[in-house]
Amino acid sequence: MGEPSESEMTFWDHLDELRKILFRIAVFVVVVALVFFSFMRELFDNVILAPTRSDFFLYNWLNDLALKFPVLPDFCIGDFQVKIININLASQFFIHMSTSFWFALVFSFPFVIYQLFLFVKPALYSHEQKNTGLAFFFGNLLFYIGVAVGYIMVFPLTLRFLAGYQLSSYIENSVSLDSYMGSFLMLCFIMGLVFELPLLSWLLSQIGILRRSFFNKFRKHAIVALLVLAAFITPSSDPFTLMVVFLPIYMLWEISAMIVKK
Repeated sequence: MGEPSESEMTFWDHLDELRKILFRIAVFVVVVALVFFSFMRELFDNVILAPTRSDFFLYNWLNDLALKFPVLPDFCIGDFQVKIININLASQFFIHMSTSFWFALVFSFPFVIYQLFLFVKPALYSHEQKNTGLAFFFGNLLFYIGVAVGYIMVFPLTLRFLAGYQLSSYIENSVSLDSYMGSFLMLCFIMGLVFELPLLSWLLSQIGILRRSFFNKFRKHAIVALLVLAAFITPSSDPFTLMVVFLPIYMLWEISAMIVKK
């Protein structure tokens, strides 16, 4: 006899299928983590630590922009160098491992979601499968765009402001490796989640919780709330850096208003 159909599968059959899917996910993530582990030294030098040096492409662009429009805050322009130090004996080894895992998890995210989608797919109607596929594609796209914005703009500007801030001239700024990596991963991940706002709005619209009238009614309140959120993400107090974070988030709000049901 062949394997039971979806309608005939018992609870233990479903559990066994889920176990197989989780095993495939675990194997895939471990393999990708091993690949990142092998190339982590190059990634650290050329990608992760790139915002600590003056030759980072965003800094070059801001310097060129300042020559034409001299309105940028001082911390955004000029030479810049941050010294990263290690104060714990085992930190470099453990960060090598943990960063490889986090990179693998981020880059394996589409595979993980797709495998879980295959598990629930038999229980969905055909139109639900189609909508879920679109949500899967745009959700991943928005997440990676958010991570890119965090890496290219939000984290470098935050780093330049905080690393150059001095409470006293007798205090020399040296950033620990643990502190740097914590801020790097947190800001990139937060921006990835923030960029999921249109997808979340669309899902809430599909189940009847959210309508376009909500965005029209609370737009002024949202502007204030998003400004507070932007100020929380980047602690710099200058208007330029605040707008750099606020404008993409507000754009996501307007996109969300466009895609929800009337």
